[in-house]
Amino acid sequence: MSSFFQRLNAVNAPSIGLGCMNLSHGYGQQVPEQDALRTLDAAFDMGYRHFDTATLYGATANEILLGRALKGKREQVLLASKCGMAIDPTSAKRVIDGRPDTLRRQCDASLKRLQTDHIDVYYLHRLDRQVPIEESVGALGRLVEEGKIGGVGLSEVSATTLRRAVAEYPVDAVQSEYSLWTRNPEIALIDACRETGTALVAFSPLGRGFLAEAVSDPARLPEGDMRRQMPRFSPENFAHNQRLLEGVTRLAETLGVTSAQLALAWVKAQGRDVIPIPGSTSMAHIRDNLAAETLTLDAVTCQQLTAMMTHDQVAGGRYSEAQQADIDTEEFTSTR
Repeated sequence: MSSFFQRLNAVNAPSIGLGCMNLSHGYGQQVPEQDALRTLDAAFDMGYRHFDTATLYGATANEILLGRALKGKREQVLLASKCGMAIDPTSAKRVIDGRPDTLRRQCDASLKRLQTDHIDVYYLHRLDRQVPIEESVGALGRLVEEGKIGGVGLSEVSATTLRRAVAEYPVDAVQSEYSLWTRNPEIALIDACRETGTALVAFSPLGRGFLAEAVSDPARLPEGDMRRQMPRFSPENFAHNQRLLEGVTRLAETLGVTSAQLALAWVKAQGRDVIPIPGSTSMAHIRDNLAAETLTLDAVTCQQLTAMMTHDQVAGGRYSEAQQADIDTEEFTSTR
């Protein structure tokens, strides 16, 4: 068992974690700090114990937020963050940098912002194609040995990269987008994770709100919302994808659950080593998501859901060409 699962067990964490990005990054305006703190306090009170952030989110604002929210609760949670991708304060542009000195510097800064002396799992947010993965992972391994981080993580990497990384240093967890409408980990990554004893942490398990019926018209998304650049939310693809979603919502109604709960239960059903981390800015949605912890799907229902949104049915790629250029994960050979 990796230290990631040991830590989850130690804090009695449910199998659903909380992705905290939405509060500071990605979907338009940041949530005001006091509102965000109330949301995080409520999430802890509901039972969430796995909190996920990153240097990138809100140009470090999200880590500062988590540091304040979890003060006095630190030993009761699994705290995860990420390095290797940040907002350059001079250019305000996103920069990927996996050099060992950069990762060490970012870790020290993250520890200060998070008001802690250790981070339970620290992910390389993106593969830096200019730096061998062995060098980046080796640097993270030294941070483990120094007690600054509990375990090494990787994000948006291929099975090949994971295997190379593990040959250098054990990898506790890999984050990859995984949901009913994003099946890319099934190409090779899930198998590689199981071969190497690595947890698969599924981000965007609700399809960036789509599977939770949170997006009815992409044109109404706020300026700066990353989904405006994603092909699946484009006018020519969205209507088609909504028709696919109708089958999921009908099944959810039949079972007496929400579509979000059904989608999360499907991800959980893929294995105990698959940990979804949905995010939201709404306390009601956060509570709704955690209720999926007790929802277990039978094999027939899982098969029904699996067949409703296969990769060749979903219209549009998950990222634009520019976004995809930074991603190392396997892609299906054809997309609608």
